[in-house]
Parts: sequence; C-alpha cells; structure tokens
Amino acid sequence: MAKTENGVRIFQGLLILGNVVIGMCGIALTAECIYFVSDPHGLYPLVEATENDDIYAAAWIGIFVGFALLALSILGIIGVIKSSRTLLLVYIILMLITFAFEMASCITAATHRDFLTPNLFLKQMLERYQKPEADNNNDKWMSEGVTKTWDKLMLQNQCCGVNGPSDWQEYTSAFRTTHSDADFPWPHNCCVLDSQGHPINLDGCKLGVPGFFKSNGCYAAISGPMNRQAWGVAWFGFAILCWTFFVLLGTMFYWSRIEY
Repeated sequence: MAKTENGVRIFQGLLILGNVVIGMCGIALTAECIYFVSDPHGLYPLVEATENDDIYAAAWIGIFVGFALLALSILGIIGVIKSSRTLLLVYIILMLITFAFEMASCITAATHRDFLTPNLFLKQMLERYQKPEADNNNDKWMSEGVTKTWDKLMLQNQCCGVNGPSDWQEYTSAFRTTHSDADFPWPHNCCVLDSQGHPINLDGCKLGVPGFFKSNGCYAAISGPMNRQAWGVAWFGFAILCWTFFVLLGTMFYWSRIEY
C-alpha cells in the first residue's frame, strides 16, 4: 500500500462513508418499493388486467436490490477495515451484479409510465367492467378485480369513466350489453351519492343534470399515483447507482493497491 499512513486512513474513511450511504440508501429503496408493491391506492388490478405489470416487477427487483445493497455495504466496510483483497473482490463482483439488476429496475420503471395511456385503461374498462360472461376463470377473476377497482375509484375520487361519463355513451362496452342507455347511461357510482350510498337524485343523474352526476374522468386518479411511484423507483434508484459507481471505482483502486 501507499507509504503515507494518513492518506490511507483518509481514503479508507471515505470508502467506509460511501458504503454507509449505500447501506442507508438500500434501506430507503427497499422501504419505497415495499410501499409501491403493497398497492396503497388499490390500482394493481387495473395494471394486471393490461397483462403488462412490469412496473411492479421493477419494484420487486428494487426490494431485492435494497437488501443486497445493505448487505454488501457491510461487507465492503469490513473488507476496507481489514484491507482484505478477497473480501473486497467478492464485494466488487457482487456489487457489479447488483448494479446491473438495479439498472434494469430503473429503466423498466422509467419507460413503463409511457405504457399507461388513457386509451389503454379506457379499452380495459369498456371490455371488463361488469362483464356478464367470462371466457375462463382467469378472465372472470380479472374482470371482477377491474369492476371492484373502478367502483372504488369512482366512489372515492368523485369521478366517472376514464375521460368522463361520456365514455359509457360514446363506446360499446360490456356494461352496455346488460344496461339500456335510457335506464343506465352510466354506472350507479357515477351518480353523486348521499351518506347511505344512494343517488341524491337518480333521475337527475340519468339525465346528466349538473350537480347530480360526476362529470370528471378518473384518469388523473390512476396516472398520478402510478407515475409518482414509478418515477420514485426509477430516479431514486438512478441516484443510488451514481453514488455506487464512484464508491465502486474507489474500492477497485483501493483493492489494486493492497499488497499481497
């Protein structure tokens, strides 16, 4: 190693500090991704029914990466303190593998938000909401999940359809096959309800009288939470990768200077 003992100690201290930050970031990343996959907004059935839930896969990878970063940061600290080439070599190899996994998670989360368009959820809603007959058990299970999720969305967010109530009139839907336009122009939950869950004026709701039906669409209530969580997973993970890259470079340099 270098002759200057003070310089070595300072460099070791920087590497230890770098790994402490990595460990803390790993804990934070795990917590963030666990929050995401716990589906606090109840939107997973809508994403799952699109048959492309890669954004949740990215979050699961983030959970694994978070635990790995915590464990590897501890290994790195021990390797630096002991100046062990073996431990640091294992640390470098495993950290590079973890780095690749987190890069995949970041890219998936960042790009998947472009997939969640209004037309995607509109098509899904029209095809699956209150679908009278399912093709198979999986189709039935997905349709029931979509129906329950949309009922909850429209009730809690005071909204109707993806773009608005007109979605139910302008397009053919599974809902329309079992409800006539004159009696049910849109679902029950599109009406303004009282505390008992009954429309305050059913006729006014059916006729589209302002104040008796919900005129706003629900897309913002879907895309807002999904985009925020996706960007959180992507950009926080990217920030961790930037920090880890420099710590890895420092560790490689330190490893190369350790005498056999």
